[in-house]
Amino acid sequence: MSKMISMQEAAAMVSDGTVLGIGGNVLHRAPMAFVRELVRQRKRNLKLVKTAGAMDVDMLCFGGCVTSVDAGFISYESEFSLAMHYRKAVESGQVKGNEHACYTVISALRAASYGVGFMPVKGLSVSDLIEENDYFTRITDPFTNEMVTVVKAIRPDVAVIHVQEADEDGNARISGPLFEDILLSRAAKRVILTAEHIVSSSLFSSGTKKADIPHFLVSGVVHTVKGAAPCSCAGSYDIDTKGIRAFKEIKDQDGLAVYLSAYERADRRGLGGRNDGKR
Repeated sequence: MSKMISMQEAAAMVSDGTVLGIGGNVLHRAPMAFVRELVRQRKRNLKLVKTAGAMDVDMLCFGGCVTSVDAGFISYESEFSLAMHYRKAVESGQVKGNEHACYTVISALRAASYGVGFMPVKGLSVSDLIEENDYFTRITDPFTNEMVTVVKAIRPDVAVIHVQEADEDGNARISGPLFEDILLSRAAKRVILTAEHIVSSSLFSSGTKKADIPHFLVSGVVHTVKGAAPCSCAGSYDIDTKGIRAFKEIKDQDGLAVYLSAYERADRRGLGGRNDGKR
């Protein structure tokens, strides 16, 4: 059964207050078209989960969509500098920043994927994070009687992941670095895919191309050409430096509205409900 939907329909699956896992890593394969649609739909009180984020988290904070962020790292890297909208939102108290190490987010997602309530994190033995982040505590190892730090499982209500290829049933293949997206798809209650290309299901049912994310985990697929832009998508396009700089120069909500409108036609081109681009 086809799971193809429009971008508007996909974003509507994210309710206010949702725990939202975001795929990709920093400026690479982030589902930016989906993020822009969440801002357009004025989502509120989202609880974001990301190992290492940048423009995706920054834009959602600027749009007033976020109430908390669980992440190990939020920054644009190199010449793009810090995620200032995220920083200001945390400093003002608008957003609660639950600081992690990247691997503790991974451990929390792994616990959720295993169906257990927590995961030991051996490396986090002496850190202020244990006291400052409610997701951490220390317990006695029942086998050694030593104290061990554990992180509470994080199970996103929805995970959105941008992929290079998907079929109409929801099978997906990622080219290049996988980051934590496979784990994220196993930990979340529901998965939404945005895909550069919609391919024939025969590519997954026969031959050597197997699905990195299988159809039974996926609730919806949106055909989204350049869905990660202005971030990069391995094998398809590199970072659009001008696009990122244009966003970072925005000072107010009017400027954000103008920026979003420049992408709106591409983001909502209607490919989600049809077979355009199938190969």
